[in-house]
Amino acid sequence: MKRLKVLITGANGQLGTDMVNHFKATGNKVYDFGKHELDITDVSCVQKILHENEPDVVIHCAAYTNVNLAETKPDQAYLINSYGSRNIAIAAEQISAKLVYISTDYVFDGNSSTPYTEFDQTNPINHYGKSKLAGEQFVRDFHNQFYIVRTSWLYGKHGRNFVKNMLTLAKEKNTISVVFDQIGSPTYTVDLCERIHQLIQTDKFGIYHISNTGSCSWFDFANCIFKEKNITIQLNKVRSEYFKYNVLRPTYSVLSDRALILNDFKQMRHWKDALKESLTEIN
Repeated sequence: MKRLKVLITGANGQLGTDMVNHFKATGNKVYDFGKHELDITDVSCVQKILHENEPDVVIHCAAYTNVNLAETKPDQAYLINSYGSRNIAIAAEQISAKLVYISTDYVFDGNSSTPYTEFDQTNPINHYGKSKLAGEQFVRDFHNQFYIVRTSWLYGKHGRNFVKNMLTLAKEKNTISVVFDQIGSPTYTVDLCERIHQLIQTDKFGIYHISNTGSCSWFDFANCIFKEKNITIQLNKVRSEYFKYNVLRPTYSVLSDRALILNDFKQMRHWKDALKESLTEIN
């Protein structure tokens, strides 16, 4: 693969950390910026850093991801996910850098019974999804060489995620309640990084759904985690209402990989295979 100068926003987050590790390990020049070094809501800061470093590619991982807080304090979500992404898109366009924008399955309403393709109509049902979709639109409006990458149910070694939460709870409790009425595709951050690396080597710009293949409920996911780790614990199936969420979540947000296949990329591996490998890394 061609070696590149890659600038990564949100470099201290769950996905950003693995992005930095991946691109450094594969011999690329990496400029990594966490939120304290690069405030994406500050136009002058974004302009200064991108123009000083002149990367070939910007991978925009920085985001406001607290779904519950986004519902009660939406302005912060729109400021970061929408206008922050606008600032990145404009600055990246000015220096002719390719742009990867990390988006989400939450741009869909969850009313489908079949996997969502890149050509399906978006219809977010909460402020987090709406703010990320607005970010997508700003990227499309202000940049010419973009990859919008929608992914789902991310987990990995770094940051906070479902897998690590389940393993922690198993040490603290004898019984865990997990929802069974939300269906999606768990995605290992390492696999996502590798596929994005392949993507940016091409000029096949556009919208892509990149998640590990297969689907499950959160309950099924938890059950698989404990089986792989030989952990015996009582799992209770509960509906979403059990946790009294203050925000609607898609009940079905499985993403089809149609764009990957049509553009001659390999299908992602199954989420169960990725989970087996990830549990060794996470430990």
